[in-house]
Amino acid sequence: MEKLDDEFLSSLPKQKWCRDDLVYQFDGFWFRLPYLEGTLKFLKNFHPLSSDVIIASFPKTGTTWLKSLLFAITNRSSKDSLNSTNPHDLVPTLELQVYSSDETADEALESSNGNARIFSTHVPYQFLSKSAIHPSECRIVYVTRNPKDTLISLWHFVEKSQMSVIKPWTIEEAVDRFCDGVVPYGPYYDHVLRFQKESLERPKKVYFVSYEELKNDTKNQVKKLAEFLGCPFDKEEEAEEIVKLCDIQTLKKHEVNRSSDFPKWFELPYNSFFRQGEVGDYKNYLNSQMIQRIDDMTKDKFHGAGFMFGV
Repeated sequence: MEKLDDEFLSSLPKQKWCRDDLVYQFDGFWFRLPYLEGTLKFLKNFHPLSSDVIIASFPKTGTTWLKSLLFAITNRSSKDSLNSTNPHDLVPTLELQVYSSDETADEALESSNGNARIFSTHVPYQFLSKSAIHPSECRIVYVTRNPKDTLISLWHFVEKSQMSVIKPWTIEEAVDRFCDGVVPYGPYYDHVLRFQKESLERPKKVYFVSYEELKNDTKNQVKKLAEFLGCPFDKEEEAEEIVKLCDIQTLKKHEVNRSSDFPKWFELPYNSFFRQGEVGDYKNYLNSQMIQRIDDMTKDKFHGAGFMFGV
């Protein structure tokens, strides 16, 4: 991958977000350096087909599970691949895998999926709308999650790093950084609101769903997603089979998802992508003051914009 030049990097605000790891602010959002490099290359070079499906999300909001569901829905003849292949290798992330230094884009695009091309991204819609993605009319499925559970999932994910043994990322620091918006792809609220707005304006092209909705009624959401993607089920049993196949507890048991091997495109092992996946887990980690702080921000950002979610 072509590296960003020093002059460009020096022009960007930067801050520490976790331990000594830096994030750079570009057009209002924060990126780790490899993510920014991949994002700019992806936005410049990716030319989606109208039949493409892009899973969009803020990190740690249910991306891995949604990748499993959408792969199974759109690749029904090869859905059993989920038993032996990690969802992230079946549905590659554009800025981390497709446009990475380890694999050429042509190879990744060609080998992405057998039937429908499905990709994922954490890049904000504010960026996508300026790229070739917006006019292509490809379909986007966006998943969001309660901000408190999103924060806790991010905190646990970071703490799986080997560096955490030497220098833990405290929950107090995590709350501060999350609320300040200084986390990879943050601010969270700006990220979510723009996709939510776009789903209202273009409901046939942008499907917006919460992790909580997926957990509460997975079968109905799977049927809705199949309709949205233009491949509805002929029989009720087909949807039920996918729900069972992609059950989080089932996915966690597969050897590939329990593996301590590291993907060539990421610094944490495959087993780091699966934890509990429970709604309301934040109550086990956040004190009342932390909860109130995040809820106040959620009311201001989300409720103030007419999006009644997160509290």
